Amino acid sequence: MSFEDLKLHPSILPNIAALGYESPTPIQMQAIPVAIKGRDLLGIAKTGSGKTASFVIPILNQLLSNPLGERNRKPEALVLVPTRELALQVADVFKALSQNLPQPIQSLVVYGGVSINPQMKAMYGVNILIATPGRLLDLQRSNAIDLSEVKTLVLDEADKMLNLGFKKEMQEIFDLLPKKRQNLLFSATLSEQLSGLNNVLLTDPVVLEIDSPAETEELINLSGYFVSDDRKGPLLRHLIKSQKMKQVLVFTSSGNKADKVAWKLYKNGIDASSIHGKKSQSARTQALKDFKSGKVKVLVATDLISRGIDINELPYVINYELPRSPKDFVHRVGRTGRAKTEGLAITFVTREETHHFKVILKKMKRYMDMVDSETLEF
Repeated sequence: MSFEDLKLHPSILPNIAALGYESPTPIQMQAIPVAIKGRDLLGIAKTGSGKTASFVIPILNQLLSNPLGERNRKPEALVLVPTRELALQVADVFKALSQNLPQPIQSLVVYGGVSINPQMKAMYGVNILIATPGRLLDLQRSNAIDLSEVKTLVLDEADKMLNLGFKKEMQEIFDLLPKKRQNLLFSATLSEQLSGLNNVLLTDPVVLEIDSPAETEELINLSGYFVSDDRKGPLLRHLIKSQKMKQVLVFTSSGNKADKVAWKLYKNGIDASSIHGKKSQSARTQALKDFKSGKVKVLVATDLISRGIDINELPYVINYELPRSPKDFVHRVGRTGRAKTEGLAITFVTREETHHFKVILKKMKRYMDMVDSETLEF
């Protein structure tokens, strides 16, 4: 199947081709026609499967199919995401696919950590708003935005958006939206929050659960090391140097740990930076830019940031510390093995974490050979 077969507005097709999309991915093939029909949708597909375009394309198609109304502060489409980095990433896709359309479609991305005043001024005439929940509510309380005419609501990384951390904010937002609207929810994992949504948020939804193709899973090579906490730092430096790793994404369990690991790497002659929720937006943006450009060899991150980091040919992911949940592990290792390029995901496991790690692997339906780091000299 080609994108032409999806019967899209012809003006979108050149933009799709310019992004290098040759044919729809499985989630795009099934989700786009459903979304274009105006149906509610719950789409479950692995990280890197093309979920973003699965909602960007239908939203643009819908706006092009109807004449735009007068310019105001009432967006027609609202995309909610959990992190600033992911918000910027989604905004980039909207921008790329909105080029040279027969009628101008304006999108805007808003998030906290930066001044609200420029965002308030830019809100006028916006058709599509990409936002993090907290900043969206700030704008609404300042009367900078009116959500009463939202026709399509998208929750990207919906499992994260509907967990306890966002529950209060999300309920406030739902109360501001019109009852009659289209809801599009996308996630890499199916959690309890999502499985019960049919009776709460979605109306007669189409549920798509796309299995990850075997070839995709094969692109992500897994390996692991049993290692004590005090030897994790030396082992990390040994692997980076001995295997001549040039682009490594390291995951830790906290921002404080991320800073310490990055600083220790830097002190030992390895260009490294950290990125986490406690850093300013400018610092986070710069760290990600330096990592993508190759200026920084190692980026140490937390799970909060993991969903906003999208690098097509990232060769290495290292789990310096295990995440609490299997789905976070899936998101971490899914940063590599993308764009038909092989990647290696390495995990450090203490002996006390063995049972927890076995649970993670069982959930993933994967097996991993483990190396005892005590046998290595470094």
